[in-house]
Amino acid sequence: MKKLTVVLAAALLLSAACPPAYGVGSHASSAILMDASSGRVLYEHNIHQPRLIASTTKLLTALVAVEEAGDLDEVVSVKGEWLGSEGSSIYLKAGEEITLRGLLYGLLLQSGNDAAMAVACHTAGSEADFVAMMNQKAAELGMKNSSFANPSGLNDDNHYSTAYDMALLAQACLKNETVAEICATRSVTIGSRTFVNHNKLLWRCEGCVGMKTGFTEKAGRTLVSAATRDGQTLICVTLNDGDDWNDHCKLMDYGFQTYPRQGLCKKGETLGAVAVRGSLIPSVAAVAADEVGYPLKEGEALTMEVKLDSSVQAPFAPGTPIGEAVWKKDGEIVARTDLAAQNGAQLDVREPLDWWQRLWGAA
Repeated sequence: MKKLTVVLAAALLLSAACPPAYGVGSHASSAILMDASSGRVLYEHNIHQPRLIASTTKLLTALVAVEEAGDLDEVVSVKGEWLGSEGSSIYLKAGEEITLRGLLYGLLLQSGNDAAMAVACHTAGSEADFVAMMNQKAAELGMKNSSFANPSGLNDDNHYSTAYDMALLAQACLKNETVAEICATRSVTIGSRTFVNHNKLLWRCEGCVGMKTGFTEKAGRTLVSAATRDGQTLICVTLNDGDDWNDHCKLMDYGFQTYPRQGLCKKGETLGAVAVRGSLIPSVAAVAADEVGYPLKEGEALTMEVKLDSSVQAPFAPGTPIGEAVWKKDGEIVARTDLAAQNGAQLDVREPLDWWQRLWGAA
């Protein structure tokens, strides 16, 4: 249907008492701080520079495996050819049986390279096929400056990413309940093994919910973290950072204090009304399909535009799309939600009947 769109504009100025912004930085070669919900970048340093990422790679390994897996409690029989990876290990043995879930905990908490190979080969049949799946998933996530050559993060000329791309990966991992839950686990016992999460931020940083550490001598220390406070989640990535624990804590504090999430509308909030055709109901309320928020620092403003269909034809059900609301910052859309009919409407069948009765002179 052609939309005449009624546009309503309103300015939202952050007036809540917020502490002033203060200088912040890191010791990293590349670093980013991102609001997880909106994707707004709150701090950046060389965020599109490709670098080695070490075991933070395993976030992608876990995400691909979980999305492809039919049953995480499926028992995996470890094959000898999967073993022998250098670096960190959970000490799998040929012929051992362990669930895929157990391997994922060993992958993300203990950072086992043998677990990475077992996950990859079990999921795809071979390391090469799994790596192809990793690169396909990275492309789907918009990780334009990334390339993956193995599931563990071992140094390779064709294995690299950027701080920005890794933040996009972290966003996707947070949306996956299984991956997010494992990343946030401090310790777990699987059979005879107890895995303790290498991510010290789970103990050091307020609200930390993961995600993954990494290190090789060539890559340096790499770290992807996420923290949630007051309903807002931030993502931090540092690559080659010798003081990453402290840098992440400081960057998180900076982000939450300087860019608090501002509620723009609540789910179900009425933002307009649309005329109804063919029904006794003259109009229907247009309500927000989602709760919408955006991080703003003191003095920043957004404009809101509500775009509505000129009318809607009965019959229709509650929830029928009838418009959208968008919020703009400096002319660019930074947040949006569909607008839906709050109630449904039935077709008014009496009007044709009345016309027929008048034609024949009926009472």
